[in-house]
Amino acid sequence: MKLDMTNQMRMEQRMKLAPRMIQSMEILQLSTLALLEKIETELNSNPVLEVEEQAENNNAETPAEQQENAHKEIILHEGNKTGKDFSKVEDFAEDSDDYFYRTETPRADEDGVDKKMEAMNNTPDLGLSLNDYLLEQWRLIDADEKVKKAGEQIIDYIDEKGYLKVRLEQLYIKDKSEFSLDDLEKALKHIHELEPAGIGARDVKECLLIQMEQSPDDMSFEKELVSKYLDKLLENKLPEIAKKMNCTVERINQALLRMRKFDTSPGLQISRTKNPPIKADILVEPVSGGGFKVSLADKSIPSLRINEYYSNMARDKLLDMKTRHFLNDNIRSAKWLMDAITQRKHTLLKVARTVVESQGEFFEKGKMSLRPLPMSEVADKVGVHVATVSRAVAGKYIQSPQGLMPLRDLFGGGMESSNGGSESFEAIRAKMQQIIDVEDKSKPLNDDEIKIKLEEAGVKGIARRTVAKYRKIMKIPTARFRKKF
Repeated sequence: MKLDMTNQMRMEQRMKLAPRMIQSMEILQLSTLALLEKIETELNSNPVLEVEEQAENNNAETPAEQQENAHKEIILHEGNKTGKDFSKVEDFAEDSDDYFYRTETPRADEDGVDKKMEAMNNTPDLGLSLNDYLLEQWRLIDADEKVKKAGEQIIDYIDEKGYLKVRLEQLYIKDKSEFSLDDLEKALKHIHELEPAGIGARDVKECLLIQMEQSPDDMSFEKELVSKYLDKLLENKLPEIAKKMNCTVERINQALLRMRKFDTSPGLQISRTKNPPIKADILVEPVSGGGFKVSLADKSIPSLRINEYYSNMARDKLLDMKTRHFLNDNIRSAKWLMDAITQRKHTLLKVARTVVESQGEFFEKGKMSLRPLPMSEVADKVGVHVATVSRAVAGKYIQSPQGLMPLRDLFGGGMESSNGGSESFEAIRAKMQQIIDVEDKSKPLNDDEIKIKLEEAGVKGIARRTVAKYRKIMKIPTARFRKKF
């Protein structure tokens, strides 16, 4: 068999995404807040891109004119009787006093408010971490030096919820540690006295007992209940616990009510993770006479433009080729970004209007009227690919008379209803929640009974396992755990 190399030409068609199309898809799936961050990044990295600001006065000087006038020489004429030129010098002298001999005051606006200082004062405090918060308290503890070092070691292993998930034996290394196992145990007792109450516990039981110990109220009954019967409490076996403790179920319910003030994750009081802000991307407002008005909440998105000075430079043939290439590349990138933002607005608005038109009853009546709406149906009406609709609704939120909710929640499948129509899965879950809310808590409904109630409400042919699946998605416990004694 002979191997050789030959040249061959052939024609073929391939789908290849251009950089411009990739950027357009990325911009489309960004939320409003993410898009603002993207624009800020581009403004910092692309010198030809700038924010378009409306001129307050048509007669105002352009930036080029301001720069030109700033560099004009001041010419003094001895025969000038008006003294204008001399007044320029006097103004210049007043503005250029020695820095060290005058007091700097913050620049304020017309209302006397310094915006920069106001922004600094309104900046939220980053706060201490849980570890720093505990160490600050630990420095004030009066204990032996070895115990102090052992306590610092323990605090380093307390997780964000406030629990010590490592055994003390694991923290003690016989040949290397500067403290003993006994020092670790003493230190842990001191840590249990720190704030927030319950910190340093090794499990939920110990966390609750620590908080009961520090409570000013008499919690002796609750201590016995938690220390002996916590597992059965979690299984809702209240009659069995009442029999063993020789008390009534009502007494146990009263104890559970008192225990609600205790926190099973005390560390989160200090190190609670901040939720990212949510901002509506689409606004839906009712119109007098019926219907809804759909608009984009994009007033915070700045209008962009290409700097005219750099645009003229890029066309200047006397400029060196390298600089012209640099400017043209940045101008092209800026145009792609502006086109992508414009395309995002048009696509998102078309999709939103189609969704609102299809889910009109939901915006008037609520979740019970939410109908099945596959993305393919919206894509056909808008005239785009299904993937484009998916990107358009990703991470977007809609503000309507029904509240703030993810735009994606308005899509989904459904089941046939008894009246010949169809019910969305979200509407079925809303009916299921309503059924469970009004049930007799002393005799809660099981999944088979919920299935029957749903069929009576018009949901046709729903299976028991579907009811169980929805119940788990909605984080609703089984009938045994919902039972109230």
